[in-house]
Amino acid sequence: MEKKNIDWASLGFGYVQTDYRYVSNYKDGAWDEGALITDANVVLNECAGVFQYAQTCFEGLKAYTTEDGHIVCFRPDLNASRMADSARRLEMPVFPEDRFVDAVVRTVRANAAYVPPYGSGATLYIRPYMMGTNPVIGVKPADEYQFRIFCTPVGPYFKGGAKPIVIKVSDFDRAAPQGTGHIKAGLNYAMSLHAIVTAHEEGFAENMYLDPRTRTRVEETGGANFIFITKDGKLVTPKSDSILPSITRRSLMVVAEKYLGMTVEHREVFFDELDSFAECGLCGTAAVISPVGKINDHGREIAFPSGMEEMGPVTKKLYDTLTGIQMGRLEAPEGWIVKID
Repeated sequence: MEKKNIDWASLGFGYVQTDYRYVSNYKDGAWDEGALITDANVVLNECAGVFQYAQTCFEGLKAYTTEDGHIVCFRPDLNASRMADSARRLEMPVFPEDRFVDAVVRTVRANAAYVPPYGSGATLYIRPYMMGTNPVIGVKPADEYQFRIFCTPVGPYFKGGAKPIVIKVSDFDRAAPQGTGHIKAGLNYAMSLHAIVTAHEEGFAENMYLDPRTRTRVEETGGANFIFITKDGKLVTPKSDSILPSITRRSLMVVAEKYLGMTVEHREVFFDELDSFAECGLCGTAAVISPVGKINDHGREIAFPSGMEEMGPVTKKLYDTLTGIQMGRLEAPEGWIVKID
């Protein structure tokens, strides 16, 4: 299979239209059989539920070319499960989890010419999403839905390596108590846009959101979970009912314990204990881990001992091990890698 004539090294993290996308429609209480199509446009009624009441959820995952030349996908079953949880919370029909994984495989295989080669630093980003499609004017769930998957080749999130970033403590709340913070609803990200634009205008890379009820506990950023490394080498990840269960974070916890022999704590993390950590990072599909050098709390700086020059040593081991698994350089736990081609 001949690859597309793309300058893989110059790709940014943006949208490049590929040849095929997967579409399945829900009507009269059932999903149709679904199909791969070539039309990248979505045509909906002006009163579609997604436009009126933001009834939509999405996922994000990647396909990689491994060291031995295979195209693989990383833990798509967890994306399927998380989208099912999102759908239930938003009163949307669940797209069957086995069909979700099959649709991912079919979409990637159909666009194999766009999967960047091993060693390029680029990957194929996959975006499954679902939306209410029939006209809805009263406040209620839609009756008809569309599930779609498109993919796009993307460059490395950090060109030239991951340099530690400076983030700020946000005055905004990312999620409401008993709200939708634990699911991947589009509305969560719309709510975070003003906060992230404000942070960027103030010279910060991201926001740290605290728990919405007491504002004493660390939650997450607008699009990533936190990880912390203690001075004695433990991995600590914040626990909360309003944090999105990051697949990258859950995978890093396994990597830390099973591959690196670290102690792992998944618990409430209080803001006033941040000074005691040696390293900090943000973890998610796009960047895997973004190192954090400083947190600005309304002018007071919390500086981590790992510094502002490079990723902390323990965080680097976690990053190298997880990406080694994804790229086929290290043996993966059973079920983590789905071979596509």
